[in-house]
Amino acid sequence: MKSKALALGLLCAVAAAGSANAQPAAPAAITIGTLYASSGPYASISMPVFDAFKLWVDQTNAAGGVEVKAFGKKIPIKLVAYDDQSSTATAATLYNQLITQDHVDLLVADSGSVLTSVGVPIAKEHKQFLFDVSGTGAAFFTKDNPYIALMSDPVSTIWPHYISDFLADQGVKEGVKTVAILYSTNDFTGTQAAALKGFFERDGKVKIVYYQGVPTTTSNYTVLINNIAALNPDAVLELGYVGNDIAFLRNLQDSGEKFRFVFSIYAGTEKEEIEKNVGISAMNGIYSYVPASDYEYKPDVGMDQKAFHAAWDKKYPPGSGVAFGANAIYGYMTGLVVQQTLATTKSLDQMAIHDAVFGLSGKLKTLDGTFELRDDGAQIGEVTPLGQLQPEGKDKLKLVAVYPPDLANGKAIIGK
Repeated sequence: MKSKALALGLLCAVAAAGSANAQPAAPAAITIGTLYASSGPYASISMPVFDAFKLWVDQTNAAGGVEVKAFGKKIPIKLVAYDDQSSTATAATLYNQLITQDHVDLLVADSGSVLTSVGVPIAKEHKQFLFDVSGTGAAFFTKDNPYIALMSDPVSTIWPHYISDFLADQGVKEGVKTVAILYSTNDFTGTQAAALKGFFERDGKVKIVYYQGVPTTTSNYTVLINNIAALNPDAVLELGYVGNDIAFLRNLQDSGEKFRFVFSIYAGTEKEEIEKNVGISAMNGIYSYVPASDYEYKPDVGMDQKAFHAAWDKKYPPGSGVAFGANAIYGYMTGLVVQQTLATTKSLDQMAIHDAVFGLSGKLKTLDGTFELRDDGAQIGEVTPLGQLQPEGKDKLKLVAVYPPDLANGKAIIGK
């Protein structure tokens, strides 16, 4: 009897050891949690990201799910999404809910630096890796936080360098000597303004005669434009969100003031939305970033720009309410990074997710360009060219890449 009991005990021990070493059972679904803003000042950048991410989820599930290396099979995606209504307080509550109550496998931030800012410390505290779609604020990326990576935009400290390079190079040759910088005081545009100030001071070729931050809620720029005009700068750089750009460009046209070079972030990156709200004449000649929605890169993964635009128009027909632009690219591109992460990660452990994401750096090319990360998770690839909105036929503008020379597909027209 003792020998039988001993044998039975040994069998149980072997079975237990085998069970301990066995691969965890595959989940019924990969749960991805995210936030979006259906209303408020950030809805115009948030909804295109969310709709594009949903497009990727729908396409992936229609193909049987996402390939997950850790389980050797395709698994459907379950998307858990909440509306933060452009409120950072609401977003903080909902980020916590996705992590502590929904226990999502992967966490994707809302669009932009403001709504990402509250998610960064929460994700770090809970050791949950954050797929940061477009929160470019420099303060998000620190050596002591391995739980973040920026997906689709360069970090704000390097993103605007083509603006200063262009003015210090071609602008100076055309007689541009002075610049005014007007920015909204948030992590996104405030960091870009500080970076530009540093670039101009370093180069010493273009003098800053005006440097002013205003609340992101600013909706009337008439007095600010008059104050700038009194200093007669050659170039004016207005750095804000979509609502800021709309108000600034409207007020600039109404004022009748003319500057030789005017830059606005969203005149190019969300061209359809700005054009709808300010009209073509107010945008003619404005400089902006050239997003992947207006520039064709050759991807190794996923659809190229033309195919994605066609898929977008099929799912969200023109006039349906959400404009196609840079943020649509950002949402889809984030889906592609998630896809490649799951295809290479050893497990769903959050540090394994970190390792898989960083393993893609410098190797992944999407319709948004080359995905490349700094050690702290900041994006240093995908740097957008500087462009200018120029006439194309009657009542139409095209965004022409004008700098740097190796990415240019047209020539800048600097005002007299």
